[in-house]
Amino acid sequence: MIALATQSNLPDWEVDDSPFHAALADLGIEAARVAWDDRSVDWSRYDAVVIRTTWDYTAKHEAFVAWADSVESVTKLYNPADVVRWNTRKTYLRELESRDVPIVPTEWVLPGERRQIAEIVERCGWERGFMKPVIGSTAEATLRFDRTDLAAAQRHLDELAAKSGAMVQPYLASVESHGECSIVLFDGEFSHAVRKVPVAGDYRVQDDFGASDAAHEASAEERDLARRAVAASGFEDLLYARVDYLRDDSGAPRLVELELVEPSLFFRHDATGARRFAEAVRSRLA
Repeated sequence: MIALATQSNLPDWEVDDSPFHAALADLGIEAARVAWDDRSVDWSRYDAVVIRTTWDYTAKHEAFVAWADSVESVTKLYNPADVVRWNTRKTYLRELESRDVPIVPTEWVLPGERRQIAEIVERCGWERGFMKPVIGSTAEATLRFDRTDLAAAQRHLDELAAKSGAMVQPYLASVESHGECSIVLFDGEFSHAVRKVPVAGDYRVQDDFGASDAAHEASAEERDLARRAVAASGFEDLLYARVDYLRDDSGAPRLVELELVEPSLFFRHDATGARRFAEAVRSRLA
């Protein structure tokens, strides 16, 4: 039996993993969905633990990393604890950039650091900007701003810097028209891709905010970006990965996130992807 790590208050409408659950059953793999922070769970009773819908971890980051370490000490964890530690702080993007992976240009603001947003946008020549926390998911605590309201942007930056730190970037307007794309890989191999488009005037590409998504035909350039991002992480034998990217003003894809811990995998747009994922899990159990 394996455990699929989730959160205790997962909404009833979250059913995107259902094809994966069915595929596991078809392969004869018994799976239980278990809340990661349930202290009564004996994780050693499972042959493996696959992290899935643990989306509440951002408010309990240190506890989540410690949980991953404890689980890995008694059974197999996918993806492993060192991946969890590295990938749940977005500073990993700075490492990928140093390894020649094109990311969205980013000014990093460390926890407790005092930076002036006016100085950043002036020096970088940005008319519009975007900021998000170093630890966060589902567009939480993000802000789109322009030069007309730098006072509000400064307040937001100060709030983020007082916690996990902040990332300040140019606002890529392509998100409103072309959207954000994601490539899903299992065992390092391309599985499927999706394109997520926000509601008119918004930038948030999650369906929590009304965004729509559909299957996407990833170009050779986009697949190459995904391959390079995964390779540059330095982690071998990853069970799953999701590579998120936007197009910059020149039309080139820029990495936004390399999701290696608990990404949505959009099986609703590729049911065969669920089978590929289940088979990848089976290969780890063999």
